[in-house]
Amino acid sequence: MPQHSGLKGPAVQVTPSITKPSVGLGLRRALLDELRKAPAGDFDFLEVAPENWIGIGGAHGAALHGLAERYPLSCHGLSLSLGGPAPLDLAFLAQVRDFLERFNVPMYSEHLSYCGDEGHLYDLLPLPFTEEAVHHVAARIRQAQDVLGRRLAVENVSYYAAPQQDMTELEFTLAVLHEADCDLLLDVNNVYVNSVNHGFDPQAFLAGLAPERVVGMHVAGHYDESDTLKIDSHGAPVKPLVWALLAQAYARFGVQPTLLERDFNFPPYAVLAAELQTIRRLQDQAEPGQAVAHG
Repeated sequence: MPQHSGLKGPAVQVTPSITKPSVGLGLRRALLDELRKAPAGDFDFLEVAPENWIGIGGAHGAALHGLAERYPLSCHGLSLSLGGPAPLDLAFLAQVRDFLERFNVPMYSEHLSYCGDEGHLYDLLPLPFTEEAVHHVAARIRQAQDVLGRRLAVENVSYYAAPQQDMTELEFTLAVLHEADCDLLLDVNNVYVNSVNHGFDPQAFLAGLAPERVVGMHVAGHYDESDTLKIDSHGAPVKPLVWALLAQAYARFGVQPTLLERDFNFPPYAVLAAELQTIRRLQDQAEPGQAVAHG
C-alpha cells in the first residue's frame, strides 16, 4: 500500500452538499485549467480520488482548494482494497477521514473489489462470488465505516473473469450490501459492460437492486473489442446503449447525483460539457416523483 503524507491546513469553506438532481465530473489534473474556467452550471460537483490529493501542496493544492470553494467534492477511492486479504490500512483510513472532514465531503465510495495484498497492484481485481467472500468483504466494509464514522458506498466493478461464481454478480452485490449495511454507487456503464461480457440482462440487474441502497451513479465510455467483449476504458464517449440504460436507472432508482467518468484521452472540454448536458437532459426527462429518499 502506498504511503500518504497528512493533509495540513485549515478546513476549506465549501458548499455543504451535493443536491439532486446534479451532474459531476472527475477532478483530473489534466483538466484543471478547463475546470477552473468552466461556466457556472456546466457541472454541480467534482469527484476526487483522495489518494491522489492527500498532502498535495503547491499549484495543484491551491487549485484543489479553489475548486472546493466553488463546488462540493465527492470522493471515490482507488486503493482501500476492500476485498483484499491484507489488513485494512487504518492509518490511511484516518487520513481519508481527515480529508473528508476538511473538505466537508458528503460521500465517500470505494470499489467492490481488491487491488493488493502486501503490495499495491494498481488494478481493480474481481472478487469470487461466494458466501465466504460476502462475509469477508462485508466485515471489512463495516470496519472501514467504523473508522470513517460514516456510511460507505461501494461501486459495482467491471470484470473479465471471476475466480469462483457460486452466485450471480447481482446476488453477491445484494448480499454484501445487506450484510455490511452500506450503500451502492451504481456504475451504469459497468452494468452494461458486464452484461455483454458475461451474458446477462442489464435491465434485470437493475430491477433486482434495492432502490434504497443507491445513492449515486457513474456513467462512462467503453471500448468495443468485439460484439461479445467490451472493455471499461473511461477513455471514450458514452455509448447510446449506456445512455439508454442510465435513463432506465433513473426510472428505477430516481434521479441520483451522476458523475461522467473520463480518465484519459481527453477531448476538448466542450465535448465533455455536451455529455454533461446529456446527463442533465435525461435527469430533466425523468418522471416527476421518481426520486428515492435516503435517510
